[in-house]
Amino acid sequence: MSRLVVGMDKWLYPEYSEKNWDDTMFRNRILEILRPQDAMLDLGAGAGVVHQMNFRGLAGRVCGIDLDPRIVTQNRYLDEALHGSAEAIPYPISTFDLVIANNVMEHIADPYGVYREVYRVLKPGGRFLFKTPNKWHYMPLIARFTPLRFHQYINRIRGRSAEDTFPTLYRANTPRQINELAKGSGLHVEYIELIEGRPEYTRLTALTYLFGILYERIV
Repeated sequence: MSRLVVGMDKWLYPEYSEKNWDDTMFRNRILEILRPQDAMLDLGAGAGVVHQMNFRGLAGRVCGIDLDPRIVTQNRYLDEALHGSAEAIPYPISTFDLVIANNVMEHIADPYGVYREVYRVLKPGGRFLFKTPNKWHYMPLIARFTPLRFHQYINRIRGRSAEDTFPTLYRANTPRQINELAKGSGLHVEYIELIEGRPEYTRLTALTYLFGILYERIV
């Protein structure tokens, strides 16, 4: 990444200038409600490549599940790691005070099933907090019309390995979808926060970054 792009970050997006700023923001939202005694589940915890999702020692118990088998061998941020699906969470009812999902819901084929499972494993009064792209933002729109290998290539440039890039479906990625899914699952939507950060996918060069910035200002 060029120095000019880094300089544009600091000038135009000072609050988003650090790498993975969105993960840091999500972590802060989690810390606002996380209590030391809480049992916590990380849906789609993966191999533990996002250090902002390390809550060991800040909660009573931190568990995680993922279809990626690396969760068991590589994720050091969990007290317990299980190879499993969010559509069939391998825990009994009323186990967790908090369930989180960081950039996972856009990959889910059956979001209603996931909502129902989250409701089942949450204790009364428990919370489900997740971060996911808005389906109608230009990045997901582009994603739906480009092959997975394109995103693997872009993410390699951004420093993320191809094995950490997964197909996207965007079936729980608008306020309307989220509210409709919650109604039938037993969950209640407390709030939805919409945040427009810097145009990440255009940060390859100063020229493409400038185009992305101008596009966001126009639309």
